[in-house]
Amino acid sequence: MTNALRIGGASGFWGEAPHATAQLLEAGVDVLVYDYLAEITMSIMARARLKDAETGYASDFVSDAMGRNLATIAAQGVKVLSNAGGVNPAACGAALRSKIAEAGLSLTVAVVEGDDLLSRAAEFASATEMFSGAAMPARDKIASMNAYIGAAPIVAALNAGADIVITGRCVDSALTLAACMHHFNWSADDFDLLSAGSLAGHLLECGPQSTGGNFTDWEQAGDVAQIGYPIAEVHADGSMVLTKPDATTGIVSTASVCEQMLYEIGDPQAYLLPDVVCDFSEVQFAQLEGNRVQVHGARGRPASGQLKVSTTWSDGYRAGMVFHFNGRDARSKAQAFAQAGLDRARATLTKMRAPDYSEVSFEAFGGRPGDGPFEEIAFKAAVRHDDPGAIGLFLKELVGGALATPPGLHFFTGGGRPKPSPVVALFSFLVDVDQLAYKITLDDKAIDFEPDQGGVKPPVPSSPKAPPYAAPSTEMITHGLEDLAWARSGDKGDSANIGVIARHPAYIPYIWAALTPDRIAEVFTDQTRGEIERFFLPGSHSMNILMHNALGGGGIASLRNDAQGKGFAQKLLSVPVQIPAGLIPNSN
Repeated sequence: MTNALRIGGASGFWGEAPHATAQLLEAGVDVLVYDYLAEITMSIMARARLKDAETGYASDFVSDAMGRNLATIAAQGVKVLSNAGGVNPAACGAALRSKIAEAGLSLTVAVVEGDDLLSRAAEFASATEMFSGAAMPARDKIASMNAYIGAAPIVAALNAGADIVITGRCVDSALTLAACMHHFNWSADDFDLLSAGSLAGHLLECGPQSTGGNFTDWEQAGDVAQIGYPIAEVHADGSMVLTKPDATTGIVSTASVCEQMLYEIGDPQAYLLPDVVCDFSEVQFAQLEGNRVQVHGARGRPASGQLKVSTTWSDGYRAGMVFHFNGRDARSKAQAFAQAGLDRARATLTKMRAPDYSEVSFEAFGGRPGDGPFEEIAFKAAVRHDDPGAIGLFLKELVGGALATPPGLHFFTGGGRPKPSPVVALFSFLVDVDQLAYKITLDDKAIDFEPDQGGVKPPVPSSPKAPPYAAPSTEMITHGLEDLAWARSGDKGDSANIGVIARHPAYIPYIWAALTPDRIAEVFTDQTRGEIERFFLPGSHSMNILMHNALGGGGIASLRNDAQGKGFAQKLLSVPVQIPAGLIPNSN
């Protein structure tokens, strides 16, 4: 396979380690893509912009990722695509142009604007939340309002000659898709190709999560201090090979790549993006020599003609602390200590005729080291209230009771008492694509762009809803799920997803039979609040589990210790699964 477009995924979130750019440039790539944005990131950037109109973007993209590597980027002719613009793409573009001028280089920078709808919030005051049906928050509580834009305006900037393109809130995978559309001249109605390019972007958007990060068999990744960042070698027909730079650690296997495909998606036959509706249900993976995995089989349908808008808003305050107890009945002691602090705080609120806490979360973690009777746990106590003073009261009472406590209390000291922090909640709604007014500039020169208005949402094609299952007539044996599968979990707002991939195709019917919605609800008794959906992916002998309303609001709107469901897969992997004895060689 020749003439591939080599795209390197250099960032998966704002704050990731900065060494990926140099590593990927040394390996040789045609394009670098950087994803910096999450809902909470947008809120942080929006608040920064309120204090200083020249901020509100990922400054380390300019200073570190670009500043240290601009000369190499220019010398190698590498294109750079990034959503580092956050809520202020123009300021990010201006800062980068200054950095380029200081280096004496002639790289051109395009800026894509139009996703930021905050100034138009009044137009959408009647919108309802797309999942819960809630009413739009009051305008004075809204911090950011950004539509997820697609690849088309980025392609327009590249077609105009941009070396670097900076956007606001675009879809993570759209950066990679835009590079493919520009390079291969894919049209906006090549839906299978658009889906394949989006899949390439999805595999790159979380950096080293495709190359051994967050991988079930994590030991195989080796020394992750030297982990390699992913490179997608994409071909004109949409096929691709995922790999990583030589002389780096990590692992690129069919399992590590498939885990990332399933990460943070819902229905794999209807992964909705601005440019295309993706169907990943028949995607297949093949291990090539070395750390190389071939990926093909993505299908696509016309986009819905609507864009998701994420609004972040202030919904009161929250705070909590983690402390430790050990010794006999450590959990009971911790519960009693936390409850005493809460009771004292509530008594004061009652005297003041103030409202009670809107939410309280107590969680205990840990157990008995080894097989001995000694118990040691960490305990998190957190509350939520509209008044930060009420939050401070709880924290004061909790810490203040440290001498009137059961024995065994200890915690890390030196940081002082925690402080109340604003709860940033997420409100999502849909707008028609023609509601956005794009502005694209190339070194301050306007670029003409007319977006495709989209079409009617097509029906989801028919596909097997469950793997074929025949009741076995042989002896059944029990294995933990981890013996039979890989799994990875993540979040989409207040919903959690868990992707489960069978280690052998013969296992998937029995895994599906074991992981019923009722069984999953039993495993996640403390988290289950909504519907549990399951989806079968025949191409990769895998399944995706979607747990609605499972994260207590998600992000920093949640009081949960695992507010993004990152540990859900690890919990599920302990579930026992029955398979026939001798199902495959050595399966006993």
